[in-house]
Amino acid sequence: MQALTAPGIHFLDARGPEGIRLYAVGDVHGRLDLLAAMYHRIAAEIRQARPADWRVIHLGDYVDRGPDSKGVLDFLIEAQKRDPRHLMLAGNHDIGFLDFLDTPDADGLFMRYGGIQTAQSYGVALNEGGGAWFGRSEAALRQGHAALVEAVPKSHVDFLQSLPFSLTFGDFFFCHAGIRPGIALESQTTQDLIWIRDVFHNHAGLHPKIVVHGHTPVPEAEVMVNRVNIDTLAYQTGNLTALVVDGADKRILVVSGERA
Repeated sequence: MQALTAPGIHFLDARGPEGIRLYAVGDVHGRLDLLAAMYHRIAAEIRQARPADWRVIHLGDYVDRGPDSKGVLDFLIEAQKRDPRHLMLAGNHDIGFLDFLDTPDADGLFMRYGGIQTAQSYGVALNEGGGAWFGRSEAALRQGHAALVEAVPKSHVDFLQSLPFSLTFGDFFFCHAGIRPGIALESQTTQDLIWIRDVFHNHAGLHPKIVVHGHTPVPEAEVMVNRVNIDTLAYQTGNLTALVVDGADKRILVVSGERA
C-alpha cells in the first residue's frame, strides 16, 4: 500500500468542486419513505437555488433491516436512469446481499443482520413459521435461497454489482465506512472502505480529504475535523441525513418519518 505524503485538510477549510452542489445521503436500509422524502427536499432546493450543476451521492447500505429494500433499489435504479448525476456507492450490506444470493450462509451478514426483512420485501419468507432462522435445516435454507434468487430481478443484481466503492469531489472523499489512516486514498482496500470502524474513528489527524461516510450509526450527524458521519440509523429512528456541500458552504439536511 502507498503511504501518505500530502498534507491533510481541515473540515472548515474544505471546499466542494467549483459550480457543483453535492448532496451526500447516509444509509437508507430499506426506508423507501425517507428516501423519497429526501429526494423531494433535494429537488425543491435545486429548483429554488438553481445551482450550475449538482450530484447526489449515496454512501451505500440500501438493503436490510428496513421494510422495503426492493422498493429502495427500484427507486435508485430509476433515479440513475433518469439522471446519471445520481451516484451510488456500495455498502457492506449491499455486498452481503450479493454474497447470499451467490452462496447461502445461515451465519453470514445477510441472515444475521436484516436480510430476512430484505427477503420479505421480495415476497420471500426466509423465516417461514416464525421464530429465528438459526438451527433450521440446510434444506430449508437452500429452499429459501432458491426462492429469493428467483424473486430478485436481474436489474437489481446488475445494479449492486456495478457499484463503486468510493468517489472524490473537491476536498471530499466519499465511501461507506471510512479509510485506513496513513494510506493514500487511491490505495485503500475494498474491505476497509465498507467495513472499517475503530482505527478510522479514533484517528485524530487530518486526512488528504474530508472523509464522508456512514456505516456506524450516530444519534445525529457527526462532524469532525477530518470526517463526517451521516448514518443516523434511518431504519429505526426515522431520520435520514445528508451532507450538503456548495463551495465553502457545508450544512446538514435531515428528513424525518415514522420510527420503527
